[in-house]
Amino acid sequence: MSYFFDTASQREEMLARIGVDSVDDLFADVPERFRLEGLMNLPEPLTEIELQRAITEQAGRNVGPNDRVCLLGGGVYDHFIPAVVDEIAGRGEFYTAYTPYQPECSQGTLQAFFEYQSLACELTGMEVSNASLYEGGTSMSEAAFMAVRVSGRHGKIVVLGSVHPEYRAVLKTYLTRLESTLVEIPCPNGTVDPDEVAKAVDETTACVIFQHPNFFGCLEEAEAIVEKAHEVGAMAISVFDPLSVGLVKRPGEYGADIAVAEGQSLGVPMQYGGPYLGMFCCRSEYVRKMPGRLIGTTEDKNGKECFVLAMQTREQHIRRGKATSNICTNQGLLALRATIYLSLLGPEGLKEVGELCLRKAHYLADKLGEIDGLSLAFDRPFFKEFALKCDAGAEEVAARARAAGFDLGPRFQRVTADDDVNGLSGNSLLLAAVTEQRTREELDRLAAALR
Repeated sequence: MSYFFDTASQREEMLARIGVDSVDDLFADVPERFRLEGLMNLPEPLTEIELQRAITEQAGRNVGPNDRVCLLGGGVYDHFIPAVVDEIAGRGEFYTAYTPYQPECSQGTLQAFFEYQSLACELTGMEVSNASLYEGGTSMSEAAFMAVRVSGRHGKIVVLGSVHPEYRAVLKTYLTRLESTLVEIPCPNGTVDPDEVAKAVDETTACVIFQHPNFFGCLEEAEAIVEKAHEVGAMAISVFDPLSVGLVKRPGEYGADIAVAEGQSLGVPMQYGGPYLGMFCCRSEYVRKMPGRLIGTTEDKNGKECFVLAMQTREQHIRRGKATSNICTNQGLLALRATIYLSLLGPEGLKEVGELCLRKAHYLADKLGEIDGLSLAFDRPFFKEFALKCDAGAEEVAARARAAGFDLGPRFQRVTADDDVNGLSGNSLLLAAVTEQRTREELDRLAAALR
């Protein structure tokens, strides 16, 4: 039958079959006050020509990163994407209606995921990567649950206050129905003192989660934090910036047990806040407890190398009680984009992008620091992002930047309820992120506009 139209007689037939007198009876369980009375306030139908004109007009009101100067941070960044990423990822072979995992017909897709996993391991210094998860926030939560499974500890999950507030919110939501307690370590000075970590952990702690560089852009004392976690037998989970590892140590090099990240920086457009790419890597000894899919290689009956879906411990394939996650797919097309991007850059390109971000961010921070009423909120080393203390208020400074054609932010109060950071009200703090795309002329113009 058609799913688009039905006649009055068809409706009568269906109502009779299920034993109700009217369509309203179908919604009898919905309280009266929540039901819509009458027709929705929608405009009259349009012809195709009128509709195209209206949509074009609406679309013209959008402003993208190419129309203004973007210095937005907080987890999503305006990095350069080589044209070849779109060219290869846009090939029809990679676009399908549903998850293309049948190995007999999807060798190209499986190989792309295998290459992604290999590059992710190189990027993190870890031994195993899955084929990706939804995005950074769910990757971090899945890492916490994996730590509980590996350690057998259900007591505490410790997370630093410098971890992205929205990632912490995702984890907190998951934990409302689980027995583990979430312990957050305050971060009033931009980074967390490892001694504070030592005070928060004990033999019931499953893991310590930290972000490096953290939400404020600052570099944490990663090795010391990992050491404090390991002293009590807890696992160390690092949330890292994929483009920072060209300059700073990789998670595997400072001893992290699990490394997760938002992979949007690797060839994925900002695209209205998603979808994005959740990266997830760990040490090989934990692979059986890992969520998501893993692609491996084997030989077919003719002795030729082929790619297979080696493991996927989700509830659709194994008993629900044994499943490691209910995330039901990976971000295939975005993992492919990251694969192409990383293949193009290579280790030297990655380092070059990182250096450009670092130098330009510090240049802008120095220029803004010369302006009365603006200063760095934290006296800590940072990578490409920093927090500004705005005496006139973050919204007022962001508005002045906006009027001059620059987008700064987010304001701290937009993403966190924390109202005491470094002794400052959250409404006075503003993030600024500088990618390799920004020019010296643009940064000078922003500084001039805020003087």
